[in-house]
Amino acid sequence: MIRSRARVVLALFGLSLFGGLATGRDLFFSLAYLWGGLVITSWIWARSSLSGVTLEREARSSAAQVGSVFEERLVLRNRSRVPKLWVEIRDHSTLPGYWATPGPAGMTVDSPVAGRAPDLPGHRVSSVIAGLGAGREIRWLVRTRCTRRGQYRLGPASLESGDPFGLFTISKDGTQPHHVLVLPATDPIFDFNVPSGYLPGGGALHQRTSQVTANAVGVRDYAPGDGLNRIHWRSTARRDRLIVKEFEIDPKVDVWIVVDASANTQSRNRETEETIPKSILPRAEVRLPQDTEEYAISAAASLAFHLLSRDRAVGLVAYGHMRHVIQANRGQPQLNQILETLATLEASGKVSLEDVIRIEAPRFPRGATAVLITADPRATLLLATQELERRRVSPVLVLIEAESFGGAPGSTELARRASKKGLGVRLIRSGDKIGTALSGTPRALPSWKMA
Repeated sequence: MIRSRARVVLALFGLSLFGGLATGRDLFFSLAYLWGGLVITSWIWARSSLSGVTLEREARSSAAQVGSVFEERLVLRNRSRVPKLWVEIRDHSTLPGYWATPGPAGMTVDSPVAGRAPDLPGHRVSSVIAGLGAGREIRWLVRTRCTRRGQYRLGPASLESGDPFGLFTISKDGTQPHHVLVLPATDPIFDFNVPSGYLPGGGALHQRTSQVTANAVGVRDYAPGDGLNRIHWRSTARRDRLIVKEFEIDPKVDVWIVVDASANTQSRNRETEETIPKSILPRAEVRLPQDTEEYAISAAASLAFHLLSRDRAVGLVAYGHMRHVIQANRGQPQLNQILETLATLEASGKVSLEDVIRIEAPRFPRGATAVLITADPRATLLLATQELERRRVSPVLVLIEAESFGGAPGSTELARRASKKGLGVRLIRSGDKIGTALSGTPRALPSWKMA
């Protein structure tokens, strides 16, 4: 690419050449040779400035979580025998966050404090490397603290260099784009009780299982294929042969998390968000955006983590820009699937929570628990909970107080009415810690108890 100063040099070359032809003086011809030689030398230098230069980038993981640090390793190599004066890396990643990683030797950054890189927004791979010697390579690590959930692009990155006089620049593709998934934030929940499961008619579920559960009901002789974690060592020592424990299926009920992703029920307090100075927050803490959508999704993620870590079977229902239904299951793969779905969930749906319950209620088995997460302050939600109760499904309400986010009032009154009906209620206000509010602290619910 020809820069503006190259056009100036070409103009001087033309004027010098014209002056030499017009006057015949050697001075003008000498100047013409000087400007012409400068242009040719600079063009050749620029053309060879990226020969043999490669950029490699490798992320430690294709997923991260809000509040965690995403790391990416980069390697810039000069495979040619000619040293490079400077190489600029231009990255087009969309990952938001805060970067505070010193760059490699030769990297140029704008730092207001000597010896310390500032907290700068975004995943900062773009940099300028000065003095890349022949056959040398530079390695460095870019660390970005993730602040927003979603799927983001890493790259593409391009390399740019030129001649020392700044007349010409040349660029080429450095790396191809790939994606990283940022999972929503989870906050520790200390107490969120849901009832144990029973068969219709009140009979407890008694069924032997080959899996290890919390319900050990007896012992038997060891059989080929039994795991070592089933061995009952006291009985083995007493009987002088291998004895293993027998287990029953855990009677805990399925828990379905239903997230209200209707666009009509969301609120956002931009004024409060803009007045929060990010510089006063601890590095390990990430404050949620002042948005009911983000609070609801973080609450759903925290509940899924809490319940699945206690061996509950958890499912997810959300009607955003598309229908999301994850069947109830246990284990780490189930948690990963729920968090990945919540990471890209957008509250842009057109189906109200009442209609979602009406559509999906037949899916919930009798005795299950449905945790409804919504910022809708309308009392019509209580009618939808009656539909669940008729199907022997226990509803629990997690209400995001829309008024504290600049939305419509009524969530506090709705919570009181639901509590009087005997429903489990949790109320989350703007600025609350999700885990504390879901644990039912006195500040979040002064007089209410879980059903």
